[in-house]
Amino acid sequence: MPMTMQATFAEVRNHAKQYLDIVASGESVADIVPVLAEIPSSKRRMAQPLILDGVSVRRMILEGRQTGL
Repeated sequence: MPMTMQATFAEVRNHAKQYLDIVASGESVADIVPVLAEIPSSKRRMAQPLILDGVSVRRMILEGRQTGL
């Protein structure tokens, strides 16, 4: 069974040669997977739509696509 470890991007970047040497020898090094947020959902800020001149930017983009702008 493969050993499991976690590394930050900075750690991987700083030791890239070691990881690439392992890969060059034929071994797999990593699976990149999402990290679960450590902030409880009740504490997370909900995303708010961006509004310009009373109209959501999302709506402006969608309407622009429909009219070919």
